[in-house]
Amino acid sequence: MERALAVPQLPPHDPKTPVLSVVDMHTDGEPLRIVLAGCPEVVGPTLLAKRRYMRQHLDHVRRRLMFEPRGHRDMYGAVLVPSELQDAHLGVLFLHNDGYSFMCGHAVLALGRFALDFGLVPAPPAGAREAHVNIHCPCGLVAAFVACEGGRSRGPVRFHSVPAFALATDLTVDVPGHGKVVVDIAYGGTFYAFVSAEKFGLDVCSAKTRDLVDAASAVTEAVKAQFKINHPDSEDLAFLYGTILTDGKDAYSEEPTTNICVFADSQVDRSPTGSGVTARIALQYHKGLLELNQTRSFKSSATGSVFTGKAVREAKCGDFKAVIVEVSGQAHYTGTASFIVEDDDPLKDGFLLK
Repeated sequence: MERALAVPQLPPHDPKTPVLSVVDMHTDGEPLRIVLAGCPEVVGPTLLAKRRYMRQHLDHVRRRLMFEPRGHRDMYGAVLVPSELQDAHLGVLFLHNDGYSFMCGHAVLALGRFALDFGLVPAPPAGAREAHVNIHCPCGLVAAFVACEGGRSRGPVRFHSVPAFALATDLTVDVPGHGKVVVDIAYGGTFYAFVSAEKFGLDVCSAKTRDLVDAASAVTEAVKAQFKINHPDSEDLAFLYGTILTDGKDAYSEEPTTNICVFADSQVDRSPTGSGVTARIALQYHKGLLELNQTRSFKSSATGSVFTGKAVREAKCGDFKAVIVEVSGQAHYTGTASFIVEDDDPLKDGFLLK
């Protein structure tokens, strides 16, 4: 029998630097690293103020957890903070390779399970089949509904989005190397451009990921340069987060429609993308391709995992006709970790390979 090594609780490290303790999860393939301890207090009277404070004063935490050698360029994270909203059970700041996003559907699905299992919400009544978790995201309050049994999470999670809407349809942009390309732009807590991969001679289901990333990134940069995005509630939200390449199958079908989301600094979502599904449902509803409560399935070209989505009711966002979208998926725990820093490590704040 192989003898187990005697390992001290923590290796040698800088005692002045807090140990970062995390729980790791994934939602249909997309990672989520949730910070349990070690992040200094995030100061600010509102969630958006806390987001600004973390970006300005605590960005080393993001880099240490998202970047190599502790993470990788496609890692995703969440820092839990108090919310100023009375109805919120928790507030969250989202972390990725290029900064801090305003909405993340796969993270909301995972955080719903986490909040229930780690006691951040009251235990549901005996016999309840679902727990309700209100999560304050930088884009607004999102309601998660967690399947449970005996007060513990079990099975899928769904969430109801902030009002989602189509911003622009059939917008022509000049994409360097590809000529004029027609795209749609929609909001699902953050803005995405949508275009069929066939416009670039690619099959989203079988093309090399690198080719899909290059095409999507080119669209993102072209839209940013040629189209001004506005959000009726906040200028902070008025930016393009990424591009989603689809299989072009926007008309309703019982078969899943496949897409890949490329966001931030060419980061690839392994899941079908919760906020992307939200925006795509809003776009399809706007075009008359979907009715209320008509469920569609969305498959990730990266992992084959599936989210479902449907528009559950109409809403307004400023002058835009919007919908509240329900997205469902499955989150799983993968482990825990404690990350340390040695004071003489020249790469202690992480690095990324391009």
